[in-house]
Amino acid sequence: MFTIILGLIGGLGLFLFGMKLMSDGLEKVAGVKMRSILEFFTKTPVRGILVGVLFTAVIQSSSAATVMVVSFVNSGLLNLYQAAGVIMGANIGTTVTTQLISFNLSELAPLIVMAGVIMNMFCKKTDVQRAGEVLLGFGILFMGLTTMSDSMSGLRESPEVVRIMGSLSNHFAALLTGVVVTAVLQSSSATVGIVLLLAQQGLLDIRICLFIILGCNIGACVSALLAGLNGRRDAKRAALIHLLFNIIGTVIMFVFFSVALEPAVHFIERISHMDAGREVANAHSLIKIIEVIMLAPFIKQIVKMTEYLAPRERPDGKKDSELQYIGKNSVFSPATAVLDATREMDRMGKMAVKNLQRAMNVLITLDEEDIDEVYAVENKIDFLNHAITNYLVKINQMTLPTGDKNMIGGLFHVVNDIERIGDHAGNIADAACTRRRIRVEFSEPAKRELCEMLEAVITIATYSLDMFSHNNQEHMQEILDLEDRVDKMERQYQESHIGRLTRGECTASAGMMFSDIISDLERVADHATNIAFSLMEHKYQP
Repeated sequence: MFTIILGLIGGLGLFLFGMKLMSDGLEKVAGVKMRSILEFFTKTPVRGILVGVLFTAVIQSSSAATVMVVSFVNSGLLNLYQAAGVIMGANIGTTVTTQLISFNLSELAPLIVMAGVIMNMFCKKTDVQRAGEVLLGFGILFMGLTTMSDSMSGLRESPEVVRIMGSLSNHFAALLTGVVVTAVLQSSSATVGIVLLLAQQGLLDIRICLFIILGCNIGACVSALLAGLNGRRDAKRAALIHLLFNIIGTVIMFVFFSVALEPAVHFIERISHMDAGREVANAHSLIKIIEVIMLAPFIKQIVKMTEYLAPRERPDGKKDSELQYIGKNSVFSPATAVLDATREMDRMGKMAVKNLQRAMNVLITLDEEDIDEVYAVENKIDFLNHAITNYLVKINQMTLPTGDKNMIGGLFHVVNDIERIGDHAGNIADAACTRRRIRVEFSEPAKRELCEMLEAVITIATYSLDMFSHNNQEHMQEILDLEDRVDKMERQYQESHIGRLTRGECTASAGMMFSDIISDLERVADHATNIAFSLMEHKYQP
């Protein structure tokens, strides 16, 4: 018996490792493409369901697919209605793994493993290596199944095991078994795979298998719930959509099987030609398809329910100094790591531009409270700079989709440029403090020139952030033209203020301060232009 248990544990380990290897490899290949595919093909719930089916069928894991969808919602790539369709489709797509398991591919497993090893070790192209990783995982998965199947064949000879399995007749107990095992293994496909092998060995009746499969539905929600736990409100709601869908669907199917179990079993046996493995696989697929057909028309109501379970958070002034898209309080996924960093930098950039406007306003009004606010926001920008830089260092050491990996260098430059814009706002606040202390006065022409230059700089910064974060190239030429215009303004206004000094229209202190401020504004325009064009060579299509 001890040898049999060791075989089961070893086989399960190989199965889970193979599934993770295959899922991770496919996720690396599909990560960047999935962003554009999801956005384009999820305009309606039906399209979202089809995308969810195909995507999960490819990466062979509804848990991984749902966690990725939660991360997409956290990043703002998908809204909740789009996510709901994809999540429903993922529940159907995950049954492909069970269908593959039901066909005996174990004899081909060693050849698949060898092909994967050759591609992974001896090919230099990254795409070929990742394809090899997928094949390797696929082969290891089936080798694990073979090991478990061989061990389970020995269990049939144990009277105690046969008695325990035969005593599992309570439907609710079977459902709880599915919930617990799936929650522990973090994979409904693994649990259903084990159930399939037990059924093939004659240790589990299809009637009990149906209720264990229902339990797997709920247990599969654990991964998404954990992923959404620390995420933004919509990420929590996306995870809750997955949970609600599976709980409601499971309750309906539980009642149906309790009332019409024998007709359901007869139908499954007939379409599966009395093959125990095919019966489990087909039952798994049918349950998921029926649940989606029943609940798809009620997507809006399910999304609405999540509003009560995850209510809107109260506004908090401290939020500006906290990370919203990255860090420990957000959902992390390699497929959205760079996208999340971009969102965080966009938020930081808007904060810096607004603070520049505030600093220039303070320069004129000399409002002490506003001066303090400029310095407070500058501290928040410094915090974000360090936090985002640390995050970029961290993800740069990870295996990311190739397109995203190439963008990391540009992102380091962007966060530095944004931080420098914040510094220039601080410089202007310093000038406001000096002006307030020694009572420096600007002439009306000087004020007018500062306002004109600020307007051009703010326009450049706004267009640049839009181009950086949303790849909007509509204003690309305007950015270049405005940057040239700001350079000319800086030279022209330097000459103008020298003229005013010569004519005695302003003091030396005011002239020096004016010169420093327009130099700050000109440098802000340079940094903003850098931001706009920082990722042109490697820009993803979100």
